[in-house]
Amino acid sequence: MELITHTWHWALSGFLIGMIMLTLTYFGKVFGMSSNLRSLCAMTGIGKRFSFFDWDWKSQRWNLVVVFGAMIGGYVAVHFMSDASNVALNPKTVMQLSDMGIEAPNGKLLPEKLFGESVFKSPKMIFILALGGILIGFGSRYAGGCTSGHAISGLSNLQWPSLKAVIGFFIGGLLMAHFILPLIF
Repeated sequence: MELITHTWHWALSGFLIGMIMLTLTYFGKVFGMSSNLRSLCAMTGIGKRFSFFDWDWKSQRWNLVVVFGAMIGGYVAVHFMSDASNVALNPKTVMQLSDMGIEAPNGKLLPEKLFGESVFKSPKMIFILALGGILIGFGSRYAGGCTSGHAISGLSNLQWPSLKAVIGFFIGGLLMAHFILPLIF
């Protein structure tokens, strides 16, 4: 059990992701999580009103199974197979977050200030979550896919637009972490 509950080496995780991508490529499938939202909307029949959602969502049923599997797997991993005591953060990061009023996880996977139930009692945090969700949705649509689709699937297929998107994701993340996050908190 200890092998499963502790953090895996990046090379093992990368190898497993690579094998999955080779399998998907062999079967002519393209991986991405944000495309499933389009599938879910198409399932409702909204394609009759909006042409973007008028497509054969049944051809993507396998991808919907991946999403549900990721949700179930995430739940099982967090509740039954994780050991949050082995979450190690750089002491400088802990100090910087502390200066913003965000405590270290201390045996939890995520800090309470950002992911606890108290978030839903604060209008400021609800606004931040809603705005973040809108920006992520817009960004995924504008970039033609989400981080997992571009960084895992697009890069493994050597797609130039995916490389540009991933570079943009990293630049955006760095700007957020170093300049915008300190302004918010």
